[in-house]
Amino acid sequence: MSFVAKNTDLAMGAKATGSSTVSKAAGKIAGLAVLMLAVSLPTAGADAGRPIGVSLPAPGGAYPVGTVALRLVDRSRPDPLVAAKPYRELMISLWYPAVAGGGPLAPHMAPLAATDWDRRSAPPLGIAEGAVAWAATRAHARVGARVEPRAGKLPVVLFGSGDGGPRTLGTALVEDLASRGYLVVTVDHTYEADQVEFPGRRLVRALPLPAKLTPKVIAKLLAEHARARLADMRYVLDQVTALAHGRPIGGKLPLGMLGAPDASRVGALGQSLGGSVAAQLTRDDTRVDAGVNLDGAYVGRVATRGVTRPFLQLAAETHTRDSEPSWKSFWRASTGWKRELRFKGAAHGSFTDLQPLLPQIAAKLPTVPLADYVGTIDPGRSVAAQRAYVGAFFDLHLRGKPTHLFEGPGTRFPEVSLIP
Repeated sequence: MSFVAKNTDLAMGAKATGSSTVSKAAGKIAGLAVLMLAVSLPTAGADAGRPIGVSLPAPGGAYPVGTVALRLVDRSRPDPLVAAKPYRELMISLWYPAVAGGGPLAPHMAPLAATDWDRRSAPPLGIAEGAVAWAATRAHARVGARVEPRAGKLPVVLFGSGDGGPRTLGTALVEDLASRGYLVVTVDHTYEADQVEFPGRRLVRALPLPAKLTPKVIAKLLAEHARARLADMRYVLDQVTALAHGRPIGGKLPLGMLGAPDASRVGALGQSLGGSVAAQLTRDDTRVDAGVNLDGAYVGRVATRGVTRPFLQLAAETHTRDSEPSWKSFWRASTGWKRELRFKGAAHGSFTDLQPLLPQIAAKLPTVPLADYVGTIDPGRSVAAQRAYVGAFFDLHLRGKPTHLFEGPGTRFPEVSLIP
């Protein structure tokens, strides 16, 4: 089952029309959307058999970006999703301000993961295997580049994708934060993410979903994933704290990384289920100062208890507190600084890398149901607004930099509304 099938928060605002039919009958995902089964979506191939090349938007901050992928092993607990495995194994990536030059450009997806995405995850989007050159797509970060010393101590942001989504699907936003002087840590949640590539050319796929996806089964599955993710994020934060204290983690690190993180300034950021976990982490872990939810419903205790620390919600056009019970209860219970922003024309997938990538594909494969996944908002405007608001939020609450963006309607991004 693909990321698109699992992370059906993408069904928010989707319109099943004609031959582009997406089955949405599997039940609620924590009151947000339904678990999609993309069973009858036709797939389109590339013209003349030549794969389509796609690119990510360049980050807009002052610094070049570096990245490194690391394998972490938590031997203090068995794997929460595979009981027979006596430890939890994760892949993470560090994204950070870097010295210019040095190292090749990082792939958007690791090679085996890209091949598996092409074969298993892209077809439910209406994109035939081999139609897009996923493996050739590059990020803007340089692998293993030296940390830029002029950036000083780096505030930390932990990033989690939507349920079933690989950590790579937030790259456009993550790279921009890194270029602004943040250390961003992206996390793959093994056996839940569609595919995770480990060192030694080892690929681990998501566990198969239950055959019968009733609302009760889906709720149980999401609760299980949320608990596993929360423990994963707390463990990753432990590792980042060790790194901040000069202790190496996970393998070969870039020059300047030891001691570079500032573990006294930490944010949590996530899309969909990742946004719910970001909220729970912000509530439960005193090391986390502020959090951002990119259009996710809330799962578990945080839905009714809210948070006491600064929190930002970004919403697709049709996602409101009236349509989503967990948003209403979370909002009422949250007592800290809080803002909600609605993006006109955005869909649930607008808050992932599908926003910049799918329009490029649909321009050559017009049968791809673009609006179902990323809405009708201009993709460049959507990415720019997300970067501006998320960056300003963390600048305000992790760096103490004032901003006027959250004070009321502005002319810079008329697509974005501040919801009282």
